[in-house]
Amino acid sequence: MADKSDIEWTDATWNPVTGCTQVSPGCDHCYALTFAERFRGVPGHPYEQGFDLKLWPQRLELPLRWKRPRRIFVNSMSDLFHRDVPDDYVAAVFDVMVRADHHIFQVLTKRSSRLAKLGPSLPWPSNVWVGVSIETERYRWRADHLRQVPAAVRFISAEPLLGTLARVDLSGVDWVITGGESGNGHRPIDPDWVRDLRDRCQQQGVAFFHKQWGGRTPKANGRELDGRTWDEFPQPSRELIGAST
Repeated sequence: MADKSDIEWTDATWNPVTGCTQVSPGCDHCYALTFAERFRGVPGHPYEQGFDLKLWPQRLELPLRWKRPRRIFVNSMSDLFHRDVPDDYVAAVFDVMVRADHHIFQVLTKRSSRLAKLGPSLPWPSNVWVGVSIETERYRWRADHLRQVPAAVRFISAEPLLGTLARVDLSGVDWVITGGESGNGHRPIDPDWVRDLRDRCQQQGVAFFHKQWGGRTPKANGRELDGRTWDEFPQPSRELIGAST
């Protein structure tokens, strides 16, 4: 069985790495950190070590056992390009993604400089999508690193969106995901920040997905923008049959 996901833009999660460290304001209220630290010190629990980074080589080949094609978010509880993940382990993760070509893998990172550095040495089959998180314009350079990666689908996750991204260049980007922050201490999102991204996506032929407005809970304020939901996906080079079943 795959780890089914409640994240609207994916079907399942795969965590060959868990744990991470905070690198920018989007990490301040990290759901994964909060979840993992609840179990620190619980003997035998997968998060006995809390949110300390841990490699799970025994999980590497899990997607090869999942027969039904699905979209898989890679390392929802970590960042594959964290400095403490060895290069050869990153390569091993990519080897599995290449072999499990009946799935689409969605790799998302805030460590875009390492992504750009390792990118030329990694395989980029059409079923491996790559994205960077950009929460404010201060981090728009992550999109520049993203454009250096020869992936078939490149995307930006603007979640939690903490400011306007009007100066973020969308050229070479195939997909934009927006979302507000949720949980205790959630920071507000201005609908005009989202509208600007949606309008530019429409003008430039970029798929646009609005995940949530956030609030006390992820679903507290719904998902509609201007009277409808926005659930666009980029078009992979090969149709993924049954991805949401």
